[in-house]
Amino acid sequence: QLQASGGGLVQAGGSLRLSCAASTLPFSTYAVGWFRRAPGKEREFVAGISRSVSRNPGNTAYADSVKGRFTVSRDDAKKSAYLQMNSHIPEDTADYFCAVAFTFSSIRYYTSPSQYSYWGQGTQVTVSS
Repeated sequence: QLQASGGGLVQAGGSLRLSCAASTLPFSTYAVGWFRRAPGKEREFVAGISRSVSRNPGNTAYADSVKGRFTVSRDDAKKSAYLQMNSHIPEDTADYFCAVAFTFSSIRYYTSPSQYSYWGQGTQVTVSS
C-alpha cells in the first residue's frame, strides 16, 4: 500500500530526496512518518507530518539529529510524501521507511513505530565519508 523510493549512495554533505507513494490508501486521512534503521540499531523516528485536515494541519516534527537538514512534506493530490535530506552525514546511513497513522493529533505525539498502521518497504541510504 506504500512504496518508498529514492535511496542510494551519496557523499557526505550531499542530498537525496525520498518519496513515499500510496496506492489504495485514502492517503489524505493519514499522518505520515519517516523512520530509519541503521545496522545493528533499532528503528527510529526521523520526521513526520500530520494529515492536512486535523487539529494541526500539516504540522511537522523532526528528530533532533536531522533538524535543519531534513524536510518532510506531502502532496495529497499525488498521494505522496517526501523527505528532502540535505547535508548528509555518515550517521544517516540506514534503511528508510515511510509509514502512516490514522490520527487527528499533532505528529509530535506520533514518534513510535508501534503507532503506525501501514508501512512501506525500506529504501537504503548510504552516506560515504
